[in-house]
Amino acid sequence: MKWFKRITIALFSLALLGIGAIAAAYFYVLPELPDVTTLKTVKLQTPLRIYSADGKLISQFGEKRRIPVEYEQVPSQLINAVLDTEDARFFEHKGIDPIGIIRAAVILATTGKKSQGASTITQQVARGFFLSREKTYIRKIKEIFLALKIEKALSKKEILTLYLNRSFLGNRAYGVGAAAQVYYGKELEQLTLPEMAMIAGLPQAPSAANPIRNPARAMNRRNWVLSRMLEKENITEAEYQEAITAPITAKYHGAEIELYAPYISEMARDYMVDKFGEEEAYTGGYNVYTTIDSTLQQYAQQALRDNVYAYDERHGYRGPTKVLWESQPPETKDIIAKLNATQGFQGLEPAAVMSVAEQSAQVLTDKGELITLEWEGLNWARKFISNQRQGRAPKLAADVVTAGEQIWIRHNGNIWQLAQIPQVASAIVSLDPHNGSIKTLVGGYSFHTSQYNRVTQAKRQLGSNIKPFIYTAALEKGYTLATLINNAPINNADISQGTAWRPKNSPDRYTGPTRLRVGLAQSINVMSVRAMRYTGLDTAIDTLVKFGFDRADLPKNESLALGSASVTPLQVVTAFSVFANGGYKVEPYFIDHVENAYQQIIEQANPTLACTPVTVEPPKADPFAAMANEFPEQTQTTAEASDNNCSIDARHGERVISEQTAFLITEALKSVIWGGGDWSKGTGWNGTAWRAARVVNRRDIAGKTGTTNESRDTWFSGFNPKLATTVWVGFDDHSQELGRTAWNTNGAKDQISGAEAGAKTAGPGWNEFMKNALAGTPQTPTQPPEGIVSARIDLATGKLSRKTDHTSAFEYFISGTEPEEFVTQPEEQGDIFIDDPVEELFQ
Repeated sequence: MKWFKRITIALFSLALLGIGAIAAAYFYVLPELPDVTTLKTVKLQTPLRIYSADGKLISQFGEKRRIPVEYEQVPSQLINAVLDTEDARFFEHKGIDPIGIIRAAVILATTGKKSQGASTITQQVARGFFLSREKTYIRKIKEIFLALKIEKALSKKEILTLYLNRSFLGNRAYGVGAAAQVYYGKELEQLTLPEMAMIAGLPQAPSAANPIRNPARAMNRRNWVLSRMLEKENITEAEYQEAITAPITAKYHGAEIELYAPYISEMARDYMVDKFGEEEAYTGGYNVYTTIDSTLQQYAQQALRDNVYAYDERHGYRGPTKVLWESQPPETKDIIAKLNATQGFQGLEPAAVMSVAEQSAQVLTDKGELITLEWEGLNWARKFISNQRQGRAPKLAADVVTAGEQIWIRHNGNIWQLAQIPQVASAIVSLDPHNGSIKTLVGGYSFHTSQYNRVTQAKRQLGSNIKPFIYTAALEKGYTLATLINNAPINNADISQGTAWRPKNSPDRYTGPTRLRVGLAQSINVMSVRAMRYTGLDTAIDTLVKFGFDRADLPKNESLALGSASVTPLQVVTAFSVFANGGYKVEPYFIDHVENAYQQIIEQANPTLACTPVTVEPPKADPFAAMANEFPEQTQTTAEASDNNCSIDARHGERVISEQTAFLITEALKSVIWGGGDWSKGTGWNGTAWRAARVVNRRDIAGKTGTTNESRDTWFSGFNPKLATTVWVGFDDHSQELGRTAWNTNGAKDQISGAEAGAKTAGPGWNEFMKNALAGTPQTPTQPPEGIVSARIDLATGKLSRKTDHTSAFEYFISGTEPEEFVTQPEEQGDIFIDDPVEELFQ
């Protein structure tokens, strides 16, 4: 029995030694063990996502793709696949698996190799959150003690959820939610059994067993997972046989971008980085919901592209991007390889000219497709000489392209046509004039070629877009829409200019005393200068500042009346919104709200509203009515609410002009589009933006063209009661002129030869956008505000008229400013009267 006693003592001693060693190891690593309770509030490094107002994903920022999921969202078979593969006794052990440890010890003793097989899911969570992946004994000891602490701090479901969300599964996908999207473009509940097995097999070998990079090894790994599920009786033999024969269908799926709006997403990214710092912004799981309307944004992007294409084609074809061969063409596969070196964008695709017929050409695309460019897609391509000159119209396809050239093509309507990357720049921005929310924002033709945001960063001369604000100052000082201003050359120069500055009209025509409405509608330069002389330069500047322009940007000389101030398109559309909303300056904003990783709103926009709440005093209490409960609502103090939720608790925009003045300027800006008079009798006149009347064809739109000297900047800004929009077209290089065209292109009747100008260059973009944006919405009838009256006036003198023919019309006035004197009619000889001039101006 002595040997038994000795063995018992030895075993007991070894046990004590083991316990002592474990205790010693525990106290040795204790100071280095982190607090595992932090796992309850752990952040999972989820990327930043930017959305439109209607919930469409615009962009995603962050190196790691992660879609956090709750335990209940994970399919049971995916959980089985993970557990059968990684830790079959997960729900039974207390954080470490003694059987697995013994197995690893045996492998170490017999082979001398360390094995990861002993690590439970809890240990992997401990390693993933707190430790490195190096295989050392001390790291393993820390891992074991951390696992035991984690099991005490968290439930099994919480631990497994952390594992499912944390594991790296290749291709920047972290967690099973992201893996389902990256590899299959699916939600978790849409995964098939073979797809679940594939994902479950990735944690231990996300690169080696990656189904995209190494499909053969991935299939072997998947089938091994399926065999484990069969062994654990989580699937049937029939399910197993069907699953192992399934093909590998995984392919890379990028973030599901639903709306391409890079300029606004970059603004949102900048905002979040400034607020939280880059690391937190990119990993904190924030969802930013912008004010962008996805449908309107797509209309705006298309309108801008179409407009710059039209400008670019008016000025001629600059030739091929390169020559791929000169005599003998290479093999087709080599041509395609060369084309693939050029990335297509904005609907432009690289192509090689394979052959040229009389009035057509056959081209090969980068996808290997042969396409015929018919004459309709080639005949625009006069040779570009300069922005001012173009060559003669081509008669043959050989005048335009040659076999061997690499060109750009784009799909235009029902045809493919020759194309080129536009050199001209443009911007478009729209906002809700009643609260300042930005509905569309396009900072340029292509973010791919230039990240410069022209909506917010480009300060350009305003041109005639400034005139509504000059006339606003004049109306507030006493002018009316019927006031006569002399449309005659200005000979007394403005000495503050330092030179003999004498502004001229464009075209250089003068009609004598002309009503203010006509002067604004036809953008008559000398009348704007005289109107500013009437108000005074300081008053004009103060008025512009009230509309939101920076005083430092406003020159202190008379050139201001013609738009020499340099401003951004966002400032311009904000200023025009004052007319649209009845006189309030609203603050433009582009972020509606921000959510944290748990979909909790942590920031909500508090916009300025274009309204003034009116507090209604409660009536004196009537005890009998109260007893009868007849009018309970009259016993409360309320605010006069409007369609814009104008409550006393909201932020309210500053009223900068009266509702009456805003109405009168809007009416004059309608004449910019619709003109005036009676065309059927030959007595009508055009406004400068008559094309908008044809294209948009609504009576509730108003707007203003703008062109600067040498046509370096062109504008069109306008609105209806629900939407204000500004379009700018020019070159980023201020020294470049937009130039002129000598011919119509493609026989289009509304493409007029001559100098580029606001109505011709920026106007078509505004017209196309507003036509689509307002389609299907009811027109808002003209409703004069309180304090506005109308009177029939003589069109030549602005005085009251008793005539009811084409020499007179009704005009709006602020009550008390209407004329009191009737026109003295000339002696009638054949019923001849003074008429308005018939002019077509294209400024």
